[in-house]
Amino acid sequence: MAREDFNNLLWFLAVAEERSFTKAAAKLGVSQSTLSHTIKQLETRMGIRLLTRTTRSVAPTEAGERLRQSLAPRVAEIETEIAALMAFRDKPAGQVRITLSDHALDSVVWPKLRPILSAYPDITLELSLDNGLRNIVEDGFDAGVRLGENVEKDMIAVRIGPDWRMVAVASPRYLATHPAPTHPQDLIGHNCINMRQATAGGLYVWEFSKGGQELRVRVDGQLIVNSSYPMIDAALNGYGVAYLPEDLVANHIASGALSLLLDDWSPPFPGYYIYYPSRRQNLPAFKVIVDALRCGGDRFPATQPIR
Repeated sequence: MAREDFNNLLWFLAVAEERSFTKAAAKLGVSQSTLSHTIKQLETRMGIRLLTRTTRSVAPTEAGERLRQSLAPRVAEIETEIAALMAFRDKPAGQVRITLSDHALDSVVWPKLRPILSAYPDITLELSLDNGLRNIVEDGFDAGVRLGENVEKDMIAVRIGPDWRMVAVASPRYLATHPAPTHPQDLIGHNCINMRQATAGGLYVWEFSKGGQELRVRVDGQLIVNSSYPMIDAALNGYGVAYLPEDLVANHIASGALSLLLDDWSPPFPGYYIYYPSRRQNLPAFKVIVDALRCGGDRFPATQPIR
């Protein structure tokens, strides 16, 4: 294969991973037409069809998927080695990509990382909001931030935030016509504001615990969202019961705009961890990020209990 074809392979990898010429072109900084033409030339030279194209989607063929699985880890290794060379610079540099929820971003991550961008101008930070779970290796992230119980296997996990809890809340306006629940199962008869988990696609199941008894309640209601903040607004305006991180609604509870429900069924639990594969831990830019986020305590292998 000619030397120039290696660049074309990287372009193919971008399309195969994004499953979109539009997204891949934006990622690569080239036009969609140039990218499409390049992939067609690559397929012609190899004599193999690598991608199946429809008007709505792009997917690797069997041969294309085999090529993607072969290329992806090798490209990741090269990128890791190049990033490691940044240790020879005067200051840490490079890109760090993290997937996390909106609550993790606002409550823990952004307040701690905000000063990093000023102190280390050669570090590029990408924060991808997703309330579902992602495979950080397959999806090209350096790390993820999730609750300890959700950390992927074989990952290094570092505690970055304090304990917190989820609480059920509703406005006095809503409770004026709906009796306050005294048991989690009572929520089945309420108009509840649901959260759609973006990655898994399902609705979040509300979790409660009291005296060693754990309950998972599938609630129903008129409104489904995929972010905490619309849930707060809906609850404040009387559209139903919401289940949210307590710190997001503490001021509204204190002011009386929202009422705390099932308080004794909502115990605190260990908070957020940043988790990542071991090969990332010695990269200078990544180490700066982890050290800034670290919240007292040591590093825990994901194979050991975190909660």
